[in-house]
Amino acid sequence: MPLQFLLCMNLQGKPRLMKHFNLTTPPLSHSSKHQLQVEIYRLLSSREHKQHSNFIEWKDLKIIYKRYAGLYFICAIDLDGSQDEELIYLSTIHLLVEILDEVFENVCELDLIFGGEKCYAVIDEVFSAGEVMECSKAKVLQRVKEIELLD
Repeated sequence: MPLQFLLCMNLQGKPRLMKHFNLTTPPLSHSSKHQLQVEIYRLLSSREHKQHSNFIEWKDLKIIYKRYAGLYFICAIDLDGSQDEELIYLSTIHLLVEILDEVFENVCELDLIFGGEKCYAVIDEVFSAGEVMECSKAKVLQRVKEIELLD
């Protein structure tokens, strides 16, 4: 299971979505999660937006991120993952943003805050136990619409 967590934060470092997938170790405490977010924000905010790659080796993780407007979408995978996985997760971040754009009609930070339930439904359709399970935008959108009909 290479994917440890998925994180979305704004440019000021406030987390808007966070989903942990590492089921083999005990869950992180609230303070540990906060410290993790602060350290990742420091890493990302110190980098020039268009002059660096979207990959950072940090501690025992590879941080893969993409900045869309005022939000960072971040995946953290095991450092021992192959180089190919970096590009897979970068494209999966892009897929996730495209799906959220369709669900919210041009997603923004407020959509993540007030539409968190839909966001996590999309994440759960794309990822399962830290693995990418669905790469079809149409299938994910169809499942999200089915979930909305149940409500």
